[in-house]
Amino acid sequence: MDTKKRYERPVITKHYSGFMNKIGTSSFSKPKKDIDGIAVTDLVEKFGSPLFVISEKKIRQNQRNAVRIFKTRYPKVQFAWSYKTNYLSAVCSVFHQENSWAEVVSEFEYDKARKLGIKGENIIFNGPDKSRNALLKAIKEKAKIHIDHFDELYEIIELCDTEKLKAKVAIRINMDVGVYPKWDRFGFNYENGESWQAIKRIVTNKNLELIGLHTHIGTYMMSTEAYRIAASKLAGLARSIKEQFDIVLEYIDLGGGFASHNTLLGQYLPAEEVIPSIEQFAEAISSGLFELNFKNDELPLLILETGRALIDDAGFLISSVLANKRLSDGKKALIIDAGVNILFTGFWYKHKITPAQDSGLHTEESAIFGPLCMNIDVVRESITLPLLKKGDKIVIEYVGAYDMTQWMQFITLRPNVVMIMEDGSVELIRKSETLDYITEFELLPSKLALK
Repeated sequence: MDTKKRYERPVITKHYSGFMNKIGTSSFSKPKKDIDGIAVTDLVEKFGSPLFVISEKKIRQNQRNAVRIFKTRYPKVQFAWSYKTNYLSAVCSVFHQENSWAEVVSEFEYDKARKLGIKGENIIFNGPDKSRNALLKAIKEKAKIHIDHFDELYEIIELCDTEKLKAKVAIRINMDVGVYPKWDRFGFNYENGESWQAIKRIVTNKNLELIGLHTHIGTYMMSTEAYRIAASKLAGLARSIKEQFDIVLEYIDLGGGFASHNTLLGQYLPAEEVIPSIEQFAEAISSGLFELNFKNDELPLLILETGRALIDDAGFLISSVLANKRLSDGKKALIIDAGVNILFTGFWYKHKITPAQDSGLHTEESAIFGPLCMNIDVVRESITLPLLKKGDKIVIEYVGAYDMTQWMQFITLRPNVVMIMEDGSVELIRKSETLDYITEFELLPSKLALK
């Protein structure tokens, strides 16, 4: 039986004569009808809309590829999954199955890593806010504590003295790598000698063992040279520590910050055309580390805390069209059921947005708004899309990093999150919220209850 063809209203479009522009003729991609072979319509029918979808296969591919690239350039490499990037248990567990350690920046994240079965010795504890209780726990469990400031150093010294403990520590170092503004609010400064003062106070304390150096030069980094400079400066410090204190460090941690292929707002060219490849980052970092000139058995372990570059393209957000409308200036607008409360990265990325079904050939510049009753709920100010009707689905790509940790319950409830497994099955990994869940921790004084 023939199905009725989709109606497309007639339109008049103004055309201009002249040469083809450099962008080309096609203004939108083919419809994305499935994710890892699972139909978008089937996913929505079973789990609702909006819906976050994560690809297990893509995570594993990304991690294995990154390990291969770095290990072919530097002999000793260890990745540590950045929990703040996406700390859903299923996501963290995939990375841990791929032999990643845990990199955490709070007691909450530390406890989550331990609950998932990660040993303390395989946890890197970063961040400026480590409570006394968290530090004591981390010291006892032999976690790798990266000291952020002198007050933290003094508290660790006091804890070790009063509790008769020994702590394995590293220090976080900030430095000028030619990228501005500098990330100098975290750690000890390299250029003014502050980091060397911290090192001396650590190595002269009998209860502290200096095992590593750490830096994190920024986020969404587009300069490989900045990483070469950072690796070179840390290599110089490691060499000085060996020469003056006869200490060979266990590791050098270059942090994370590699850019994903999400295109920034205001960025003219698409990200894949301007972002350095993982190979280029690896070349820069390894060349800086090899300035150590250590023997092979003395080369420190290279630790990487890569987050968004490993998970961004493994995440998708399926959303449904709620309505079409015209703005006062005549511009077309779509209202969808996913807003900036769950797509926080929409504030700085031009996410790839694709219809999930066949559409007509006519396209029009459109704005996309979320469902929130707030003027800031703008998913995209301008994008060229075919005509979409109420109920049609779109797929928003590159949402694996930060959207599921920085999202918030505001006006609407947060949706289901599913993972498409390597074997083709689909697992629910976080349930959508309910009113009971939201109000569970609220207390209503009896005098305020309605009679």
